[in-house]
Amino acid sequence: MSKKVLLIEDDIALQELMVSFLESYGFEGRGFADPKQALESLLDRKEPYDIVVLDLMLPGMDGFDVAKMIKSRLDIPIIISSARTDIGNKIYGYDLGADDYLDKPYEPRELVLRLEAVLRRYGRKNEHVVSDFTIDESNKSVTMEGYPIDLTRIEFDIFWLLVKNRGKNLSRDQIIGSLGLGDEIKHRTIDMHISNIRLKIGDDAKEPRYIKSVWGIGYKFTG
Repeated sequence: MSKKVLLIEDDIALQELMVSFLESYGFEGRGFADPKQALESLLDRKEPYDIVVLDLMLPGMDGFDVAKMIKSRLDIPIIISSARTDIGNKIYGYDLGADDYLDKPYEPRELVLRLEAVLRRYGRKNEHVVSDFTIDESNKSVTMEGYPIDLTRIEFDIFWLLVKNRGKNLSRDQIIGSLGLGDEIKHRTIDMHISNIRLKIGDDAKEPRYIKSVWGIGYKFTG
């Protein structure tokens, strides 16, 4: 699956060039000149992006403020692309959480290389090895001893919540509340999802190796 890049760049000619160039290297690019429209597209999460390329000199909003807002709301990598090349701006950008800083002008191929490098680092940062499982938090995927486990989105969220709280008893209400599932979700729905997870990871409910039922409370991960 191609990685989706959000370009926040008010130079329309450069923006269109970069979108076209990125697509030739297997990325899916979408550009915005207006930072407020870009933030709206990013934060409503209807179009999930993998990485942001952010100019600093934007109409109506400074790029540093855009970076600050993104990092306060989402865990997504940002490459700052700017003609502000002095060390003070670079230090401030990194302090805000930027993952890379690319001086303008640059060759489009350099941006592709930076994107690939940041996404590799970011992927490793969000990959967790626990017991027999490798859990990719960014892609919401799980492998067990190298074999992929086909979990649904809600099954992944429940499984990851249990793994993050390894050894702790979690009640069904805690699971529902932590995942923001809403009051309409019933306890038996959680039980059904746990049953499906156990089936997919080969965990025997009577003699569980990974997910143990805690009588009168809920569940805990013991792997």
